[in-house]
Amino acid sequence: MITTNQLKNGMTLDLDGELFSIVEFQHVKPGKGPAFVRTKLKRLKDGAVIDRTFRAGEKVEQAMMETNKSVYSYMDGPDYVFMNSDTYEQYHIPAVSLTDEAKYLKENTQVSILFHDGRALSVELPVTVDLQIKETDPGVKGDTAQGGSKPATTETGAVVQVPLFVEIGDTIRVDTRSGAYMTRV
Repeated sequence: MITTNQLKNGMTLDLDGELFSIVEFQHVKPGKGPAFVRTKLKRLKDGAVIDRTFRAGEKVEQAMMETNKSVYSYMDGPDYVFMNSDTYEQYHIPAVSLTDEAKYLKENTQVSILFHDGRALSVELPVTVDLQIKETDPGVKGDTAQGGSKPATTETGAVVQVPLFVEIGDTIRVDTRSGAYMTRV
């Protein structure tokens, strides 16, 4: 058991027999009344995101998760298939569990798979991934006084705001936590 004051993004909680991952949390101390913690939780079973508010200091159950390093292999119907690099064991994770992560997955990406009670539940992506630009508008020199940006679609389908000088075929580095462009590779 932990208190709501110890919550962190990415932590997994066991609430009412269901597993939730903390997407975002905020401690709020109103001018009048007791403090509370406002959270966005992602249900690991189906990927649904819910809002939930806890009293400050309230005790919640942290789920014990195991991780192992794996590689994304391929898509098999509605499931993503990952392979453990050491044991060559394959894990199937439903696409509904990987709503946000899926837009940064490409073959041979190294990931950490989260397990609870021996069942693969979700994926932790690396902090950055390199993706190739498949579609974007041409940038026109002198278009803006400041550095401008434009939307670009990557090879995995993710849409990222990139600087005007990025063109189709360029490879860019993207921060998987925020979905922000970092640099051209």
